[in-house]
Amino acid sequence: MKGVVFMRYVCLSYVALLLVSCSKQSGEVEEFRFIKPEHFPSSTYNFELNEITEEAFLLGRKLFYDPLLSIDGSVACANCHQQGTAFADGQQHPFSIGVDNEIGIRNAPALANMAFYKEFFWDGGVTHLDFVPINAIESDIEMKEDLNHLIEKLNASSFYQLEFKETFKIDSITSPYLFKALSQFMLMMVSANSPYDKWLNNKGDLKAIEQEGLALFQDKCASCHEGVLFTNQEYRNIGLDSIYPDLGRATITENPMDVGKFRVPSLRNVALTAPYMHNARFWTLKEVLDHYDEGVLDVPNLANELNQGSTRGIPLTEMEKEAIISFLKTLSDVEFIQDQKFVEYN
Repeated sequence: MKGVVFMRYVCLSYVALLLVSCSKQSGEVEEFRFIKPEHFPSSTYNFELNEITEEAFLLGRKLFYDPLLSIDGSVACANCHQQGTAFADGQQHPFSIGVDNEIGIRNAPALANMAFYKEFFWDGGVTHLDFVPINAIESDIEMKEDLNHLIEKLNASSFYQLEFKETFKIDSITSPYLFKALSQFMLMMVSANSPYDKWLNNKGDLKAIEQEGLALFQDKCASCHEGVLFTNQEYRNIGLDSIYPDLGRATITENPMDVGKFRVPSLRNVALTAPYMHNARFWTLKEVLDHYDEGVLDVPNLANELNQGSTRGIPLTEMEKEAIISFLKTLSDVEFIQDQKFVEYN
């Protein structure tokens, strides 16, 4: 991985991020060793309050794949976040499917580079990674569980009692330690080794059409999908709808000017994470670009980037769309989706 140097363990300052290197045969973590990718911004997560350890990472992995977190033992975090699709939901489930096969109203976002974000979910309703899981756990559609009841179940499990005791040196499991373990697993989901990253760090090449697509992307798309995270972490109404069954950001802010605004998603691994948009509107990248070219609706709070004078949307030729899609495919991090440390092991 670019900007990453693997060596024997030495003390790292609290600003260093940790990633695990694991055995592809056993799935057991062999050593921790990762300094933040050189081309990435500073972390927003305070690692001093949740120091990464091998034991907590493995416990978090176990919890991520365990349907015990749902009320009837039928739904795990991994149901909606599958590694093969960069921890997005995948094309089989355009919307989150919960207990009793209830269907949600939003497409589950991909999980990667969580240590660098300041807000989470399509509406930005959570501002700390540790509190992300409770939304799924207590959702009336997804896991339908009560947090207090879940903690009771964990304390009733001799397996989890021993795991939490050995990991955190506690005699009774509490919700903060549940969330710390899950966060440690998610924090390790760093995707920074795509063909684009290799090119950026002068260790790989991009084809001519991919470089053409990059130039077009920087000119037409990067004002929202900016930087190496490919998101400005803001919220935009991109003219998908004029009637809003899902109010988006306004659900959190109660500001009518935020109706229909949703988080600008990262485009890392975007070729792997169809369908697209919060409501799974589009199934291909071509359809997404077609929307920006000719499908943007004239709504009162349309994103400024899509409302430039007499021009609404982003005019694109078919050849330009082809080039941009070629570039977007260079953001696929195969090593990330095949990394054995994220695979479930019993």
